[in-house]
Amino acid sequence: MRRVLLIGSGEVGAKHVEALNRTDGMDLVGVADPSPVVSPPAGVPLFARWESALDSLAPDVVVVATPPGTALVAARAAARGGAVVLVEKPVTLDPSDLATAPEDERIFVAFQPHFAPGIAGLLDQAPAVRQAEVMLVCRRDRAYYRTWRTRYATAGGVLHQQAIHGLALALRLLPSSSVSSCTAEIHRERRWAESEDRITAAVAFDNGACLTVDARVDSVDQPRRHEVVLHLDDGQQVHVRGRNLEAGLGDPLSAPGDLALRQAMYRALPTGDTGPRHPSLFPLAQLRRTLEVIDHAYRTARNASEAGTAA
Repeated sequence: MRRVLLIGSGEVGAKHVEALNRTDGMDLVGVADPSPVVSPPAGVPLFARWESALDSLAPDVVVVATPPGTALVAARAAARGGAVVLVEKPVTLDPSDLATAPEDERIFVAFQPHFAPGIAGLLDQAPAVRQAEVMLVCRRDRAYYRTWRTRYATAGGVLHQQAIHGLALALRLLPSSSVSSCTAEIHRERRWAESEDRITAAVAFDNGACLTVDARVDSVDQPRRHEVVLHLDDGQQVHVRGRNLEAGLGDPLSAPGDLALRQAMYRALPTGDTGPRHPSLFPLAQLRRTLEVIDHAYRTARNASEAGTAA
């Protein structure tokens, strides 16, 4: 039985509590949050400071579900203490924060859709991909943009908060190379927060590969989806489908639910420093490239008016 500490008991933390309590081999032994939105289950102690929880519990696994900035500090401290760490995206908004640190080898980013059917095999095979398309259509109401999500400086934008699952997967499969050019356009209509309602981007890389993104969170008339299309060098296309990639390469009608995907993610966490890692586990170090591409898109983006002309 692996002893698990959860740092952060908000909206996302509550999902981890439910999933951890229903996963064999995982024992939630503590929750750390100075102002929990959701109270811990009966019998699970609550700590106001995650530092105290780490010292007191010496957990085997730490799940970090806090806003960017705090997440990275807590995750690295837990890893230095010997725990295997699973941290919620986007972890940080600054790619330079992810300069190599020894403890990062024990930290993985929580992308449960990467455990969808067929994704592990796809990552293991690493087909030659020349172009990737990331498409996101979802709906966020005013209540979502509260506290730390209100400002770009503390939460990032649509690419950090919603589209990062697909972006991280696409960039892991595209051959690594520096960005050669980027054109992006930002749309803000509701202005409920500093984050945008929609962003489109076309990113070209020095090796000839390219990535296109169309991500929107203001749609009421389109089916919700978060999908990735991969164009292979041999002309074939690979479609990763679902409301949030959860169908993977399989049938959307039989896609696993969020609980099953989270349980698969927990079970994949390594128990030691040696041995093969599950292909779908997303190492923290690989997040840096994703954040660099996201940062490039936002730095070069132009603002568009509601009519579609440059503001």
